[in-house]
Amino acid sequence: MKNTSIPEVGGRSAKFALILLVIVYVFNFIDRQILTILAEDLKADLNISDSDIGFLYGTAFAVFYSVVGIPMGKLADTWNRKNLISLGLAFWSLMTFLSGTAKSFLSLSIYRFGVGIGESSASPASYSLLSDYFSPKVRATVISIYASGLYIGSGIGIFLGGLIVDNWNEAFPIITEAPFGLKGWQVAFMAVGLPGILLALLTWQIKEPPRGLSEGIKDIKKENPLKAAFKEFVGLSPIGLFESKNKYKELFGNLILFCFVFFSCYWLIQFTGDYLQWIAFGIGFYIVCNWIQGLRIRDEVAFTLMFKSKALLLGFIAFPFITFVTYALGAFGPAFYIRNFNMTASEVGVVYGLITAFGSMIGVIGGGLVGDKLREKFVNGKLYLIMASAIGTAITALGLLYSSEANISFTWKFFYHIFSTAWLGCAASTVTELVLPRMRAVASAFFILMLSMIGLALGPYLAGMVSDIYTVQFLADGILKSTSEAIALKQSLALTLIVLIIPIILLSIACRYLKKDEENLYDKARALGEPI
Repeated sequence: MKNTSIPEVGGRSAKFALILLVIVYVFNFIDRQILTILAEDLKADLNISDSDIGFLYGTAFAVFYSVVGIPMGKLADTWNRKNLISLGLAFWSLMTFLSGTAKSFLSLSIYRFGVGIGESSASPASYSLLSDYFSPKVRATVISIYASGLYIGSGIGIFLGGLIVDNWNEAFPIITEAPFGLKGWQVAFMAVGLPGILLALLTWQIKEPPRGLSEGIKDIKKENPLKAAFKEFVGLSPIGLFESKNKYKELFGNLILFCFVFFSCYWLIQFTGDYLQWIAFGIGFYIVCNWIQGLRIRDEVAFTLMFKSKALLLGFIAFPFITFVTYALGAFGPAFYIRNFNMTASEVGVVYGLITAFGSMIGVIGGGLVGDKLREKFVNGKLYLIMASAIGTAITALGLLYSSEANISFTWKFFYHIFSTAWLGCAASTVTELVLPRMRAVASAFFILMLSMIGLALGPYLAGMVSDIYTVQFLADGILKSTSEAIALKQSLALTLIVLIIPIILLSIACRYLKKDEENLYDKARALGEPI
């Protein structure tokens, strides 16, 4: 007789979980992306620059999102994943709401730290849960459907933000007459934060599947969730190195690493003047290196499968350079249209938001479907699609940036979103397929960490910094401020496309190793003592 207490692979519970997790990811990116449409108001009200906007959108969020994501990933591998997702959703929604109370650049940065901490709980747990609920044959498609929430949320966030800020500012041009003295951008943050707190009650109803369900593997290794997560948290510091047999050698190596990070960040602060950016990035980078160094001591099997798989390691390095471009264009996309085509925030919000949502949805789901089909014919099918996605991203981005009319630019933008999102499901599913079920959330957390530390923490900030430099140069040449800012941002965003050469080269090399790494996965784990 069938055991109805255990969810079926691809069954009703699986579909219910997928639908809810897509909605969670929608809210994840509404809360994250809304800042971009509010950028011009934030610059004027808080007296900040493009590089500051890049910091708020990127580094302030990414460092905490990345670093906390590691112990959150471990917690997801050992605790109830749907509970973790629900609690994280409630927390980041609260932080988004509180962003509307910010009175300064510093206070808004602190709330963005909080949003990053809360959102770090969602994707690692979701990737792990969905990988257990659905067969490997459709995994790229399923993860792509989940990832579509990212782009739906981005579109809705921009649409809602533009609509709220313009209508509020028009209704209350004199701020002292507005309810509670709130400005449009503050109301926008509050309006998108509150519903997420209510949604958290619904996500609590998701059923938790057994780990390894989709492969028919019974997860034998059991760990105390809080103890394991705390151990992973301690592993973010050098303290965990004292457990090593060669602790003095490990600590000496860590000291050299600390000195390198310290002096590099000191030089960057002197060069750019942005102390918050490089202090935050330096702390994040050092913590990530600590975790990698300590993982070898705490979990040799996980370390070996993640960092001695040549295909996976090359992927970890390659994938973030695609997000370097997409996050930079995402952070300043609305501002690009406002400055270059004299559009209002609400005008941009409607068109930009719809194009982002529909173009990206087609791209990410279509990319997953095509990737799964290519994988049936070619071992490297998913990697081929990711490389094609990078090439298409560069071509369509140039089209949208250098179009003479807004309508033509938006047409290019639609195709840009198809190409720039098609790779994500294939990349995420490749990561989960090259590690064991018990470590999928941690591997996914590291995958997201790399996307965030390189793509999100550096892409928007550097694009903003270069835009500021160009603006100063153009102003010195006597060009009007509005024209200077428009041209500077366009040239800065175009320069980011150069980095797409990196993933194309690295993934071409990864194609040589993927088949061998997949075939040797379980043998390698058993040889290291894994009980499977």
